[in-house]
Amino acid sequence: PGGCPDPCECSEPAKTVKCVGRNLTAVPPDLPPYLRTLFLTGNRLARLPPGAFPAGRLPDLSALNLSGNHLRAVEAGAFASLPALRQLDLSDNPLASLSPRVFGEGESPLEELALRRALRDPGVLLSVVAMLQAGTLRNLSRLELGDNGLLPLPGDAFSTLLALRQLDLGSSYLVRLGNGSLQSQGQLLNLSESSLALLRNSTPGRRLPALQPGGLGRNTWVCDCTVEDLVAWLKDSNQVEGKETLSCAYPDKTLGRIIPKINDSDVNCSEPIDLPSQLQTSYVFLGIVLALIGAIFLLVLYLNRKGIKKWMHNIRDACRDHMEGYHYRYEINADPRLTNLSSNSDV
Repeated sequence: PGGCPDPCECSEPAKTVKCVGRNLTAVPPDLPPYLRTLFLTGNRLARLPPGAFPAGRLPDLSALNLSGNHLRAVEAGAFASLPALRQLDLSDNPLASLSPRVFGEGESPLEELALRRALRDPGVLLSVVAMLQAGTLRNLSRLELGDNGLLPLPGDAFSTLLALRQLDLGSSYLVRLGNGSLQSQGQLLNLSESSLALLRNSTPGRRLPALQPGGLGRNTWVCDCTVEDLVAWLKDSNQVEGKETLSCAYPDKTLGRIIPKINDSDVNCSEPIDLPSQLQTSYVFLGIVLALIGAIFLLVLYLNRKGIKKWMHNIRDACRDHMEGYHYRYEINADPRLTNLSSNSDV
């Protein structure tokens, strides 16, 4: 007890243990109790089961780096025995399963969580969102979700993160951030290289007054009427870094234009777009067309009423003759004498 595991390097004055690139397949069970910072990077930890860290042995562990392993499954309760954990890095792991209860049933003291290049599996992303929405990470102040490909974030993904100060979504395929996607009181937002085209109705200047973006550059901005919120925010804010470099990528008439310098006349937004009214108008027009088609059909039936009546009579007579034939054959088959008579006639 109090020693250092064989494949690791320990520093008691710094209260740090490094087990880097040792091909470990499990967490060393004999970690020293003075430990505060643990590096387990570049190993082969395929899964973290419940109780992966000895209960009661690491009461002061506050920073845990598990990046660059082969982690595919982090099960419920994997970090439940780390009461002082404040920083967790799971980046660069091909996660396929991540339980929303990895920190146990209660509220976690975690303040920083890094998941860069670890959320390529849609199921894992849903688990992370469920964890955030459940309020388990209310103390989280820094969240890194960048370099994760497509990130379809629900509207209230960050609604419980009231302490969030830094949010990194860079180098991901966000396409757009709609209503309520960002509702926390963030201080720093990185959306650079996110394939972000629209930032509408959830403009940080309106919903997050204290937000200071760390990056909005290298995005394919669509400069039509949907860009109004972004233009208004950029013009009013003096804390946006590099806003003069944000330019339009579509449509052609605004290609290359600097977004803060765009006017309403450039995007033809004099008349507001009211989608519900447009849908209502479309439904009315569709109803009129269907009513007109129905009226024409009834008129055709009325004009051909005599022919239709004659046709109905002919069908009725044909059906009656057919049924009489079936009735006659049934009577013959039911009476043996008629059956013999029918056989003799055939002979």
